[in-house]
Amino acid sequence: MTNPGGPAAPARAPSPLPWRSGAGCVIVRVRITPKSSKDTIDGIETTAEGPALKVRVRAVPADGEANQALLTLLAGWLGVAKSGLRLAHGGKSRVKSVEIAGNPDEIETRLAERLARFS
Repeated sequence: MTNPGGPAAPARAPSPLPWRSGAGCVIVRVRITPKSSKDTIDGIETTAEGPALKVRVRAVPADGEANQALLTLLAGWLGVAKSGLRLAHGGKSRVKSVEIAGNPDEIETRLAERLARFS
């Protein structure tokens, strides 16, 4: 129920992190560079959509190969089962959203720990 005469709800500040919690998952924004010399995660970079994990994969962006390489790399990097990851948005875009199923607090802790290595 809204209150037409009441104060407006405070605006949400954009998160400086490339992820957000969902229902039983964490959704991570990723910017992928296919046809790279190696499969790696290079930290966080700023995109028009907001901060994103900077990921490079050797796979080509054809027939979903780069997307599958992304899911495999991200699962290994986080130490989670690949079956718990799915491409939620951006199948044909460089900026994608990957949904990671599981306990959001545990997943966010793993993400923060892994990204602390880049600081």
